[in-house]
Amino acid sequence: MNIKKFSEISGISAYTLRYYEKIGIFQEVRRNSSGHRDFTEQDLLWAEFINRLKETGMPLEQIKKYAFLRQQGESTADERKELLEGHALALKNKILVEKQHLDKINQKIEYYEKVILNKKSS
Repeated sequence: MNIKKFSEISGISAYTLRYYEKIGIFQEVRRNSSGHRDFTEQDLLWAEFINRLKETGMPLEQIKKYAFLRQQGESTADERKELLEGHALALKNKILVEKQHLDKINQKIEYYEKVILNKKSS
């Protein structure tokens, strides 16, 4: 599929896709006979994973490292696993902190609900 369609499906802008190719996150993108990028279903799966990593806060440098290791094949499985485990731990810690923030905000909402209820009953 061409870059426009791939961009629409993946949610990654054409500009960003070109940049990802330039820095090595997308490697060996096929080209058609006219020299235009011709993305595959495998590229789409990779884009979805990249989006997931980005949305969960993985820095671009780590995504680049993961992409580089991925390109090298099965021999880098241990390194890729470690990289993902580190990211999973960071994400877990972030979720715990966000949960604490949410709990405090909910406590404040409960406080205001009591204040409002007392105000109405007096």
